[in-house]
Amino acid sequence: MRKRVIIMGAAGRDFHNFNTYFRGNEDYEVVAFTATQIPDIEGRTYPPELSGNLYPEGIPILSEDELPTLIEEMDVDIVVFGYSDVSNQYVMERSAIVNAAGADFMLLGPASTMIEPAKPLISITAARTGSGKSQTTRRVCQILKERGKTVAVIRHPMPYGDLVKQEVQRFETYGDLDTHDCTIEEREEYEPHIANGTIVYAGVDYEKILRQAEAEADVVVWDGGNNDFSFYRPSLSIVVVDPHRAGHELIYYPSGVNLRLADVVVINKVDTASLDDIQFVRENVLDHNPHATIIEAASPIQVDDPSVVRGKRVLVIEDGPTLTHGGMEYGAGVIAARRLGAEEIVDPRPYTVDSIAATYRRYPKIGRLLPAMGYGAEQIRDLQKTVDRAECDGVVIGTPIDLGRLLTFKVPATRVRYELQEIGLPNLEHVIDRTPNL
Repeated sequence: MRKRVIIMGAAGRDFHNFNTYFRGNEDYEVVAFTATQIPDIEGRTYPPELSGNLYPEGIPILSEDELPTLIEEMDVDIVVFGYSDVSNQYVMERSAIVNAAGADFMLLGPASTMIEPAKPLISITAARTGSGKSQTTRRVCQILKERGKTVAVIRHPMPYGDLVKQEVQRFETYGDLDTHDCTIEEREEYEPHIANGTIVYAGVDYEKILRQAEAEADVVVWDGGNNDFSFYRPSLSIVVVDPHRAGHELIYYPSGVNLRLADVVVINKVDTASLDDIQFVRENVLDHNPHATIIEAASPIQVDDPSVVRGKRVLVIEDGPTLTHGGMEYGAGVIAARRLGAEEIVDPRPYTVDSIAATYRRYPKIGRLLPAMGYGAEQIRDLQKTVDRAECDGVVIGTPIDLGRLLTFKVPATRVRYELQEIGLPNLEHVIDRTPNL
């Protein structure tokens, strides 16, 4: 008899695990996905067009809150954990819930889920959301282009809409973002690459995505999400760690997988972290992966118009996922506001509405920052209302995209930009040049 399976996820790793391990596997029957982390992704169906011949009616996507009841009612044998950027303690608590409900608990690793590329592929992953994967990816793409290579970036999935339409997505222009009705979270990842002239792929079926990207690129770069490990087997594995969250490279899942698999570990943000935390992270790397090349890097901050900030009461908008499940209590916007002598960082909580207010209730440690939440049209409207209600002299935008494309501001606004800057040797050019076939 086929083992009955539930896959726990957040519209990313869970779908990939299904596609690569379970879709055509007659030993298992996936009876449901469960969803968490991302608002409003449950209640859908993983469609039959994507789920294969064994699932002619597709697979329901239900709330993780219902998991113990689902295990009993669906007579489930195995529950597969399929999302990331959570503590090891969190994972084992879910294991306890699953085991107590009568099912086995499974973690699928790289050997079972990585797809073999036909061309050179560099993977860029991290210890936590907000460590600096994106600017590291942009720096790697720059180096490859300077060496005459054509490059395509494949971004970790964020399919929050029509899954059939999102099976394979290609982004080359800003207009493509509108065509695919991208959320703020998607735009934050795709827009900076588009601005640099790099084609981006994303979607649901990462075998098809890879083959299409390989058809137009000499080198593919995997731009990972959260702290997930790569969907592809890399020629070169680069992992970014964050000394602002020293130790998380070992106590979050699957950070420890990334750290142990890394060819290169980039210790980022050394310009703003303490020396003790930088050294602590370095020792953790040396203890658990002594063969990895360690690169130190900074993420220097540039502000488009400092006059918007200096001596003013400013509302600071930061990257949403970094503040929520990423657990950071500040970002580049706050650092810029403090350095430039803002009179006050305005507390947005009295001005929040609906889904934005709900975000603060779920993540109370966010504090005096406004997360750029925009997983759908309703959240974007709520974000606009919150910005409109806030009493401030200026707005500091610490997100990777120009929010002015999506929001309007009644007061002057300025963007904070940051790019990766390696310090000393070795650097990324060095490791790329010594990697065969790159």
